[in-house]
Amino acid sequence: MTKTIAITGATDGIGFETAKLLAADGHTLLLHGRNADKLAATAEAISAVPGAGEARTYRADLSVLSEVEALADAIKADFGSLDVLINNAGVFKMSQPLTHDGYDARFVVNTIAPYLLTKLLLPILHGAARVVNLSSAAQAPVQFGDFLAKRPFSDGDAYAQSKLALTMWSFQIAGQLGNAGPAVIAVNPASFLGSKMVREAYGQVGHDLSIGADILARAALGDEFADASGRYYDNDRKAFSQPHPDALDPAKNKALVQAIEEFLAQESR
Repeated sequence: MTKTIAITGATDGIGFETAKLLAADGHTLLLHGRNADKLAATAEAISAVPGAGEARTYRADLSVLSEVEALADAIKADFGSLDVLINNAGVFKMSQPLTHDGYDARFVVNTIAPYLLTKLLLPILHGAARVVNLSSAAQAPVQFGDFLAKRPFSDGDAYAQSKLALTMWSFQIAGQLGNAGPAVIAVNPASFLGSKMVREAYGQVGHDLSIGADILARAALGDEFADASGRYYDNDRKAFSQPHPDALDPAKNKALVQAIEEFLAQESR
């Protein structure tokens, strides 16, 4: 049975490779990107995959929360039900790391935007649906006092904190939803894959992107992830594993989500 699957950051890297892989099985794909021209080219490429189903495009800058809200509204207007949301979009090294509001964009794009998008799409994510959050082996303790402060962070610090924060809210929301679903799963797709992000950050070609695309497709649809809500899959180890210890602390996870909610309430005023 074909599914309706939304993928953020689908215009290049792991997101694009995952979209091609899923397209070959005829799934309806909701492709998100920031650049309209790249989105159009992506939709053309995906539609050309043998066996491809429908491909819809949605443009939004995930560093702008009003555009995240508009993205959710557009998806809900087009579809009454969503089977899978893959929160793949992420940023690491940036020439201008601050948003127009003065926050570090790594926290906004990597942590806040996927949280907000997931929350807004919950009404159409049915009980058997899945939310797959692209985590990382790079995880560092979240400094609650300033991770949402109006200042830039170092590239590595911002990325590692933001990815642990993503993993922490994945665990917290999975616990809150329980068996009512959807399942919320954090996945490290593998380290140093050959994405634009890795090339810009480390100057390395990186490993085959299909490694990451394969595990995201499995997390989205595979039976092995059917009961994986609130778990972390480490593709470096090829197994479910333990994330950073902070993500295993319910009190810290709850505090992290509360901090995100307070941030969203503040920014909506």
